[in-house]
Amino acid sequence: TERVHHAQGLRRGVVRPQPHPRADEGVVEPLVDLRDPRHRLERRLVLAYTGSTRNSGINNWEVTKRHIDGDVEVQRRFARIRDIAGAMRSALEEGAWSEVGRQIADEWENRKGLAPGVATPEIDSILAAARRAGAYGGKVCGAGGGGCLFCLGEPDRIPDIRAAIAANGGRVLDFTIETDGLRVATEVTA
Repeated sequence: TERVHHAQGLRRGVVRPQPHPRADEGVVEPLVDLRDPRHRLERRLVLAYTGSTRNSGINNWEVTKRHIDGDVEVQRRFARIRDIAGAMRSALEEGAWSEVGRQIADEWENRKGLAPGVATPEIDSILAAARRAGAYGGKVCGAGGGGCLFCLGEPDRIPDIRAAIAANGGRVLDFTIETDGLRVATEVTA
């Protein structure tokens, strides 16, 4: 009999993986406790399906190849995305949501510059409408198969952001953040 259990995810908060001396282990450092009312992420997010697919696998390969080949622009954008991650960490720890949104928007602009197929006109239009409605920032999420995106804003602006996304062709999706993470249990009996 073999039993495999796996649990990873937000673990009731936003986390940052830390290096560990053993390659098969890792340490998770909590950054934000989502149970704390200041950090209720769900109240500040809108998730939407755009129906605008993009081929992220090919984009990722092209960007990786250009980085390996020494493309200075790609390397500059990667360095900027790395720096944004650090600024995002600080903003999350402080509960500075407008700064979190600014970092999301900056990351998205840098990511779009990595390859021409990262964004689509439909996605750009929806994100622009969301920003006009009060979103601090937004970007695509997932692997590109359906063109999902998310936007961040203050809770009182979320209805306007949802309406703007819907009015511009997006389908707003209801969601919850799973704070306990994924659990996989496999049993093999002989």
